Amino acid sequence: MTEYHASYFAHELSKRHSINDSEKLATVLADAQVDLNPHQLDAALFAFRSPLSKGSILADEVGLGKTIEAGLVISQKWAEKKRRILIITPANLRKQWAMEMMEKFYLPAIILETKNYNQMVKDGIKRPLSQECLVICSYQFAAKNYDKIMLEPWNLAVIDESHRLRNVYKVDNKIAKAIKNALLNTPKILLTATPLQNSLMELYGLVSIIDDYAFGDEKSFKAQYARLTGESTFDELKSRLAPLCHRTLRRQVLEYIRYTNRIPLTEDFFPTDDEMALYDMVTEYLQRDALYALPNSQRQLITLILRKLLASSTFAIAGALDSLINRLKKILLETKFNGEMDEIQNDFEEFEVEAEEWEEDDTTETLTLDDKAAIESEIKELEFFRDAAVGITENAKGNALISALSHGFKKAVELGSAEKAIVFTESRKTQNYLINLLSENGYKDKIVLFNGTNADQQSKAIYAAWFEKHKGTDRVSGSKTADMRTALVDQFRETAQIMIATEAGAEGINLQFCSMVVNYDLPWNPQRIEQRIGRCHRYGQKHDVVVINFINRKNAADQRVFELLDQKFKLFSGVFGASDEVLGTIESGVDFEKRIATIYQNCRTTSDIELEFNRLQDEMESQITATMSDTRKKLLENFDADVHDRLRVNLHESREYLNKYDTMLWNLTRFSLAGNAAFHPETLSFNLTNALSFDIPAGGYTLTRGEVSTHRYRIGHPLAQKIIAESKCKTLSGGHIRFDYSSWNQKSDSVAALLGQSGQLTLFLLAINGADEQDHIILSALSDNGILLSQETTRRFFDLPAELVDRQEVAQSTALKTATARQKNEILSELSSRQASWFEEEIEKLNFWAEDKRKGLKSELKDYDEQIAILKKEARLAANLPDKLAIQKKLRELDSKRDIAWKAYDADAKQIEKQKDELLDTVEARLKQTIEEKTIFTIRWSVV
Repeated sequence: MTEYHASYFAHELSKRHSINDSEKLATVLADAQVDLNPHQLDAALFAFRSPLSKGSILADEVGLGKTIEAGLVISQKWAEKKRRILIITPANLRKQWAMEMMEKFYLPAIILETKNYNQMVKDGIKRPLSQECLVICSYQFAAKNYDKIMLEPWNLAVIDESHRLRNVYKVDNKIAKAIKNALLNTPKILLTATPLQNSLMELYGLVSIIDDYAFGDEKSFKAQYARLTGESTFDELKSRLAPLCHRTLRRQVLEYIRYTNRIPLTEDFFPTDDEMALYDMVTEYLQRDALYALPNSQRQLITLILRKLLASSTFAIAGALDSLINRLKKILLETKFNGEMDEIQNDFEEFEVEAEEWEEDDTTETLTLDDKAAIESEIKELEFFRDAAVGITENAKGNALISALSHGFKKAVELGSAEKAIVFTESRKTQNYLINLLSENGYKDKIVLFNGTNADQQSKAIYAAWFEKHKGTDRVSGSKTADMRTALVDQFRETAQIMIATEAGAEGINLQFCSMVVNYDLPWNPQRIEQRIGRCHRYGQKHDVVVINFINRKNAADQRVFELLDQKFKLFSGVFGASDEVLGTIESGVDFEKRIATIYQNCRTTSDIELEFNRLQDEMESQITATMSDTRKKLLENFDADVHDRLRVNLHESREYLNKYDTMLWNLTRFSLAGNAAFHPETLSFNLTNALSFDIPAGGYTLTRGEVSTHRYRIGHPLAQKIIAESKCKTLSGGHIRFDYSSWNQKSDSVAALLGQSGQLTLFLLAINGADEQDHIILSALSDNGILLSQETTRRFFDLPAELVDRQEVAQSTALKTATARQKNEILSELSSRQASWFEEEIEKLNFWAEDKRKGLKSELKDYDEQIAILKKEARLAANLPDKLAIQKKLRELDSKRDIAWKAYDADAKQIEKQKDELLDTVEARLKQTIEEKTIFTIRWSVV
């Protein structure tokens, strides 16, 4: 290899690609720690389909990896140095997003929430949203801070579970409107498996978030598309949606992805009389109209959490009751109510996440003298409940867990999977109870804990051993929190049999090696349950996954909740879990959770509970219908063979690109680090002798994908970037290179035909800046007998062993210059053609928009015409003169109003045309581009 090879490889590895180029995402894929699935690449390329695009809706069915699709787009933006990126997601998915972006794409992220945002402001940071990393926040945070988000120059916004915004056009949808207004001028990607559930107006709402000029307004959309009557109207709507919405179905990718099944097991248990007495006492207490122990500002939320802790274990509720007692005693001392619930917040880790989505009035009340006696009475009552809870040392559900694990592991052996289980609880106190219980029942030293802090001695010891084993490698990320999680997962994979996890374990960890999920405590939020099961039942799982749930046979409400989650949401069985249709009926799992909480709070008898759950079930059944199913299929799903063929092509091309990029990076690195590193070609690894900088340490580097025990080497690594930059910057004079075909271990007929010949070769860079930034590396070669070599043959030269014979200035021949100019003109001509196509597409969109607006204006005129026609008929049928005169008077008034409306229509129509022209001028300006060109080197070549 020569320095000319190095320059060529460096330019190829760093070149920018047109948005229409399937190679655009090749460097991102080469860098990412993801398996290559062609449908995800297809979706990511769709998001880049036009430089005029304001965004897209990626609507693949559930389980196809929309996070990965968005991650590819985000990574590409990051590589282009467009790094102001905002991710808006449900509160319980924020941590998972941060982990996925770091682990799979090496992208740093910060989660912004009210607490740390306010602290940053207090610390003097004027713009906490302006970060050197991805910014992740919840819907509630984004809506609350919409005015600040609006002021930031975002390069991209990604909105997960975006069906929450589908009713943005409705007056009362404050959160959706705030987010839309905050991101009006920001390119957006909306992720949702359910873009259309109950009404076509939902599609209108989602599309309006992306582009307000895709359709006219709500009124005109309803008039045209609310009832899809004719085939032509249907086709028109489909074609207008096509540039904005991309959807892949699970059955279209079965060739690439293997799905396993979910097998449900239920374990009944019967609480003891003491447990039931405690349950009844606490339930009656929580149902009272006024309680001093619970802050009014969070009454609903704290009630919900106390119910969950009550159902979890007597240990969990004992700790919570103690917390309420301490709070009341503090109130008596300070004579003020405050919202601090530290003990409960520490035990129930999802407190902050739940609080983010439960909006209640934030009020502080002053204690009056009349309250004092009542508070003292309430303290005594709570102390009685607590003592009763502390006195119950054995829980019926705990005993049921021992039996359930036995049944579950027996099933695992039948299925051929490892005997491993993850047990989920919502309480840290219950987690401590379970580790003691399981240790006493045959699982001692086979358990690993996982929670939000992992501050126990066992976890610390596991982390210390893990760190010692992996220090100096990329397995150590530098974030102790992230590394602790990795260490505990490794311990579970390699040594432990059971992981006992709080809800922190449902976020951002992958447990494909485990095929049993135990819901010791069952959340009421179906999306949270799906998230839990998804830790094990996901891409890469080789076995069917057993899902174990517990049913309290003495509690009618608990039984009905399980029935709903199992039979209506279908969370625990089947290949895919909860279907899009069912999860799509709820905009937010928290809203559903609130409905359940209301039933528990308001129902006193079993018959009341049955009545309310029947009502909720009837509501759901009316929503989970197939009314929009056919429409959704026709509008958003593409069953053409074209989809299958395109995925095949994507897969084939992407693998080729990855192989090519890996080969070029490997060869460039070997050449550039010669003498500074020891290379091991058989494992595509090398050892760097000396550190080159803080972020380029000495040690082992590996180019292969998957988990590595050294540093993961990739195009985006600081070492690779340094080598590429230095190779590109080197000025190269002419020279003579001898390409040795005879020593090459492969064959190429086109190169073999050139044995004994020589000629000229030039490397030319065409850089296009502007709307669709791209670089073109043009290789032109000519033999001395005047034959122009193909691009493919010329590129093949650089695969051959070669040596620099001598240095000599090479004057380009006219024929070589002409060949380069012809390739350059072909590229520019193709670009011009694409720009014309993008411009035409935008004109068509704006013409439709203008027509929609005009139709909306005409609807008012049509109303007047219909009223006038009715009055004229009434005038003809009027029996006497006074009636005729009265009708004529109404007609004159209507005529006058219609004239005014016509003038308004005329003025508004002209304004629409003017606005359309202004928009087209903007489009034209956005398509402007500048061109830079440069000859990198010209050499003599010969083939021997």
